[in-house]
Amino acid sequence: MAEPIRLLVVDDHAIVRQGLRSILEREPGISVVGEAATPGAALELVARERPHIVLLDLKLSAGSDVDGLELCARITGRGGPTAPGVLVVTTFLDQQLVLRAIQAGARGYVLKDVDATVLVAAIRAVRRGESAFDSHSAAAVVRSLAGPANASPGPDGADLTGREREVLALLARGLSNEAIGRELFISATTAKFHVGNVLRKLSVSRRAEAVYAGSKLGLI
Repeated sequence: MAEPIRLLVVDDHAIVRQGLRSILEREPGISVVGEAATPGAALELVARERPHIVLLDLKLSAGSDVDGLELCARITGRGGPTAPGVLVVTTFLDQQLVLRAIQAGARGYVLKDVDATVLVAAIRAVRRGESAFDSHSAAAVVRSLAGPANASPGPDGADLTGREREVLALLARGLSNEAIGRELFISATTAKFHVGNVLRKLSVSRRAEAVYAGSKLGLI
């Protein structure tokens, strides 16, 4: 059997930590190995328990709404390839905040009011090495990536990741986000995120244009 996904829950509210533990420990293949309320306690547990994924709130004290960002960067930066994936689980939704979390190394971003099935799907996606966003967070990322400041493409599209090339190939088949998700075993919102990346990197605004540009560059 595959090793269970080892989770660490980091949130300054005990009732939230306990609620997440109660929900997630009912899921097959998931084990909550610890809880932490402060950055210091979280770092100690990361070192001791070696979780696969850290569920991290961005607000960990009354004095700051984003102290989780610094903790995220420390968690993802200290272990190299073996560092746990960070999935932000928070009440805050702001376009720049989502981007700052990604820049700090977060693999995903979901709001606390999502359905449990969405959260579990995000956890499993992060464990597979993919990105995971709920519909609201994904929309914020796509809006930002579509902005003028991010419109410059990479050298001949060479900066497309392997996953993004797979998505481009599926776009060429005319597949929707939902169908792409089914093909790649990811959520439709995560597929939408990858499609947004492809459009941005190819400096186009429509799917058909992405397919045309990709074919000219030999990416399809």
